[in-house]
Amino acid sequence: MMSQQGYVATPPYSQAQAGMGGYSTGFGNPPPQSHYGAYGSQPQAYSAPPTGMLKQPPSSPSGMPPPPASNHYGASIQQNGAHSFSPPPSASAPSMSPYGQAPHNVYHSMAQGPPPNQQLTNQISPMAQGPPPTQQMTNQMSSMAQGPPPTQQMTNQMSAMNIAGYAQRPMHVPQSPSSSAAPLQFQTSPPPAMGHPPLSPPGQQQAAMGSPPMGMAGPPGPGVSLGGGGHQQPLGPQSYPQQPGPYGGQMAGPQMAGPQTGAFPGGFHGGPSQMAGPPQKKLDPDSIPSTTQVIQDDQAKRGGQVYATNIRGQVPPLVTTNFTVQDQGNASPRFMRCTTYSLPCTADLAKQCKVPLATIIKPFATVPKNETPLYVVNHGEAGPIRCNRCKAYMCPYMQFIDGGRRYQCAFCSCVNEVPVQYFQHLDHMGRRMDLYERPELSLGSYEFIATMDYCKNNKPPNPPAYIFMIDVSYTNIKSGLVRLICQELKTLLDRLPKEDGADSSAIKVGFVTYNKILHFYNVKSALAQPQMMVVSDVAEMFVPLLDGFLVNFQESRGVINNLLDQIPDMFADTSESETVFAPVIQAGVDALKAAECSGKLFIFHSSMPTAEAPGKLKNRDDRKLVGTEKEKILFQPQRGVYEQLTKDCVAQGCCVDLFIFPNQYVDMATMGDVPTHTGGSVYKYSNFQVEVDGQHFLSDLKRDVEKSIGFDAIMRVRTGTGFRATDFFGALYMNNTTDVEMAAVDCDKAVTVEFKHDDTLSEESGAVIQCALLYTTVGGQRRLRIHNLNLNCSSQLSELYKSCETDALINFFAKSAYRAMLNQPLKTVREILVNQTGHMLACYRKNCASPSAASQLILPDAMKVFPVYMNSLLKTPSLVSSSELPTDDRAFHSLMVMAMGVEETQILLYPRLIPLHNMDVSSESVPEAVRCSEERLSETGAFLLENGLYMFLWLGQACPLDLIQNLFNVPSLAHLNTEGQTSLPVLDNPHSRKLHSIISSISQQRAKSMKLLIVKQKDRGEMLFRQHLVEDKGLHGGASYMDFLCYVHREVRQLLT
Repeated sequence: MMSQQGYVATPPYSQAQAGMGGYSTGFGNPPPQSHYGAYGSQPQAYSAPPTGMLKQPPSSPSGMPPPPASNHYGASIQQNGAHSFSPPPSASAPSMSPYGQAPHNVYHSMAQGPPPNQQLTNQISPMAQGPPPTQQMTNQMSSMAQGPPPTQQMTNQMSAMNIAGYAQRPMHVPQSPSSSAAPLQFQTSPPPAMGHPPLSPPGQQQAAMGSPPMGMAGPPGPGVSLGGGGHQQPLGPQSYPQQPGPYGGQMAGPQMAGPQTGAFPGGFHGGPSQMAGPPQKKLDPDSIPSTTQVIQDDQAKRGGQVYATNIRGQVPPLVTTNFTVQDQGNASPRFMRCTTYSLPCTADLAKQCKVPLATIIKPFATVPKNETPLYVVNHGEAGPIRCNRCKAYMCPYMQFIDGGRRYQCAFCSCVNEVPVQYFQHLDHMGRRMDLYERPELSLGSYEFIATMDYCKNNKPPNPPAYIFMIDVSYTNIKSGLVRLICQELKTLLDRLPKEDGADSSAIKVGFVTYNKILHFYNVKSALAQPQMMVVSDVAEMFVPLLDGFLVNFQESRGVINNLLDQIPDMFADTSESETVFAPVIQAGVDALKAAECSGKLFIFHSSMPTAEAPGKLKNRDDRKLVGTEKEKILFQPQRGVYEQLTKDCVAQGCCVDLFIFPNQYVDMATMGDVPTHTGGSVYKYSNFQVEVDGQHFLSDLKRDVEKSIGFDAIMRVRTGTGFRATDFFGALYMNNTTDVEMAAVDCDKAVTVEFKHDDTLSEESGAVIQCALLYTTVGGQRRLRIHNLNLNCSSQLSELYKSCETDALINFFAKSAYRAMLNQPLKTVREILVNQTGHMLACYRKNCASPSAASQLILPDAMKVFPVYMNSLLKTPSLVSSSELPTDDRAFHSLMVMAMGVEETQILLYPRLIPLHNMDVSSESVPEAVRCSEERLSETGAFLLENGLYMFLWLGQACPLDLIQNLFNVPSLAHLNTEGQTSLPVLDNPHSRKLHSIISSISQQRAKSMKLLIVKQKDRGEMLFRQHLVEDKGLHGGASYMDFLCYVHREVRQLLT
């Protein structure tokens, strides 16, 4: 698989602060003085903020500047797609890596850079005059010894970009003769024809240098260094004196004055942090890896193409790229994505690199119209062909032998007889003659029709039922919600999901209303009027009627519409404000049990269930626990009744979808527990107002009722020998260690599965994974859906890093962190995340990257934007310990993420920020997004931000008048009232049409409907918008991307020393 070019940059680090070690106190309050240099080893002075990167010329394929003509070996062989930042070594005082440069450094374009030999001389001369070599110097030397010939290494190291320094406060000091400015360095190694050459372990690097690496014709592409040469500028009067550092060695740079809230150790207190002393120089964020650039490069390289799945272990295009999948033997990435497509051969290697091995499976993912839907295979009475020993289903990896009479299982190697009716001759290649006529032999994904053996009690299932359960307590009636729901259901019930090719839906419907007692309705088609039956003893729940409760909507349409008209009026004068909750779910399960079918409960609920009944809850929202060891209690659901309900629901195939409309704390952790363990969803609308939130809610409801779904599902993930599935994350229930039970599974639900080694994997045969899902269709048919994936195995860690997928990795980390926070203090969870990030990068640095100065942060190409996602995850409401955030919002966030697929976590953790003020109104496409940071906003601009849950339209104070007039039909921004405005007027002009088309194309890609919030610059509502600018400091604590990168670099250096 070709990886993009590797790349080396130097974080112009702002100095990370001391309290940061493992984010003490929600990434920690730093001690009064911040005492160390650039992370680990010799402390160093303040780094240089880059003052602007060269803009990459559009011609180059992966957004990198074109390589200079001089062709020297080096980076591309050893860097293996690395992406690193660092100042090259320059001989300063003993610390060898002075960070404080003169603030006015210029950088030189490639045109001006001195020729390589001159650079070399530059590089060497300071060394000659420098002080005796310190450890770093020795590092530098030893790295040369084993690296490529010094000239190449040097040139690479050298050509560098000078960056202006962080002048915190001018300090006039005599200049030390040997100090010189550390330029920022940016190295890129272009990919050879077929990705990077295999990397030899460090011992063999010399050999690798001599001959061209395997798999590549001729010498690899040149290492590219960006920026002008080695004019090392001496420090001016603005540099800092060397101060003795607390960790030995010299510490350069001023001490921080006073504790600094908000920088990495992010004080969570108060507003944005202020630096003591004069304002900082702004760093130029162009110098660090950009997510939007990575997304645009992948779209440019792989967008619009056909992705055929016939190659083992190939890395698919990013989730953000538009591509068409052609199934040729491995499941589409829409169904399965992996954290890496090349597994390490041994448990030791896996342990060493700390990269989690996982796959994210979305068994019901929506297949675009231009791709082939899954084939359904019917083997009749005999049922699907399976391995006798491990029970894996027939798939393209099975090996037919003995003239086609037997086959060897790809999962457990057992040799099985081919059933007579399935026999087929083999061709001269040993493949069956009917290979391409049978989906199960040639495709990665397909379905089998299941026989009676796969059905409950050996009889075919009944079609599922949908039961609508409406809370008619005072708040829901008064807000107008009940009337809204009843109106909508009249049209919505015509759109229930149906079997492909069926005229109408087989799903039955039923209705319940409740407050602290339950009302069931008989809506039998023969009745003139619906009949109500009341159950007031909620402790002993029973369903008072069987016949007439669950009906076919088409047949009972008249009676149902009648009922929906009457409900809002029937309860119009209610004063009952107490509700029950557990008995409502119980009633739904019992009704499905009585009808012997699976199904889904749609519960529309308003408040915490405080009425005397099973499952009664009390307020346990104790914000004093935030930031303490006991904070986890806030997110642990109340056990007892709800735990039993979950079991009953799963056993019956009863999925619960909860639409909740709270005005205060409702114990989301407990109320959302049953939905999230039954394959259901939770939708939350705080302080609901029909005119503001009505449309948003109805869009969610509509999509929820219509979406494709399977019921009473059980999933098993089988693997080849050598590794196995050990952990499962998602909206699921597990009774044992292997069977994933889901009362329902729909097109948005993803299960993240972690694998562990139990033996050695072979490079030759690779690693096979089969996900088999047994479920009932909306038409009541029992089916098996099979997804197969074959991955590479390698004993070279470089292969693993090369085929990593950042978006899948962050999905895994988010889910594992949100599960861990139920049992461990949040501080520990955050420390583990940062520590593992450090380990993954340190291992790459140590085993896969070419030797280079310790001051470089080197990132694998496939993971170069991993730190920005990890930092964003650390700032999500669930993981930030802030008592300002409502506990329910934090619990809701983690419940939602647990069921998300890769594309949902990607956009959530790195929102799209789209500039609208300069959009091309004649173009069909959505404008290119910019980096998600306040730096990208401009007073004269308008921006749309979306993260899959929210959509903001941000308007700068000096936003062009014509744009405001065209979008809102008001004379100026001052006339625009944004309070409660959640929709745009539809106007007949190009700007308005274009913005509506952008919003609708974004909305179609997302799993949930997004409420549009319009915010003006400097308005109250802007704070909510700003917390989604994930490259900046968190509003409730948490570092900026730049600070986090510095922090991670320090972790990496500590691990390497």
